[in-house]
Amino acid sequence: MTHTTDIRRDHNHDRPLLLDLFCCAGGAAMGYHRAGFAVEGIDIAPRPRYPFPLRQGNALTLLADLIESGDISAYTAIHASPPCQDQCALTVGTNRSRGWGGTHEDLVAPTRELLDASGLPYVIEQPDGKADVRKDITLCGEMFGLGVLRHRNFELGRWSAEKPKHIRHRGYVRGWRHGEYRDGPYIAAYGDGGGKGTVAEIQTAMGIHWTDVREELTEAIPPAYSEWLGRAFLTRVLAGAVAA
Repeated sequence: MTHTTDIRRDHNHDRPLLLDLFCCAGGAAMGYHRAGFAVEGIDIAPRPRYPFPLRQGNALTLLADLIESGDISAYTAIHASPPCQDQCALTVGTNRSRGWGGTHEDLVAPTRELLDASGLPYVIEQPDGKADVRKDITLCGEMFGLGVLRHRNFELGRWSAEKPKHIRHRGYVRGWRHGEYRDGPYIAAYGDGGGKGTVAEIQTAMGIHWTDVREELTEAIPPAYSEWLGRAFLTRVLAGAVAA
């Protein structure tokens, strides 16, 4: 089954408009912008460094309001990065082994339910370790020549794209792990200490220079990922081949 996806144009930019849920500082947003979208973000926290129009509030509540009012029709697609720490590989492998974690909110299922109700094509982004997210696309920093590995899985709703080949890594992520220090070409862009990257190193490795807040950097995805997704989506739409 196939359906037609309209490219709705943002009146201020003459670009298709994308809604960026749980947007944080805008790593995903910048990539979609570079791919050709106008972007509007929603985040529960104030994000003064977010580089595009932002509404502060509960992402799911505001999405439900947009669906109920019909205002969701202004958008062409939705990207969502719901809280993920409950099952992500780093949390499970590091925190739970020490008796930490287990109290993080997991919003993937309710996010997907609303995204399906929106009727729009969407992307759900999550790290490795999430059992309830389809790995339709997996992206890695090495695919884009970045200084991070930062594997991320993307579930594609109401559209599809060909999976890119996962390129062999050139070495280790620099830092301490399980009592052993290893050098390597990649920065650990999460947490603090233990040989992990400095703020400046993470900015350069991920291609994010509009924020210097470590928490925002460690939660972000490199813009190269969403630029790849955005270009793949627009190519599919323009070809009239968006799959249900």
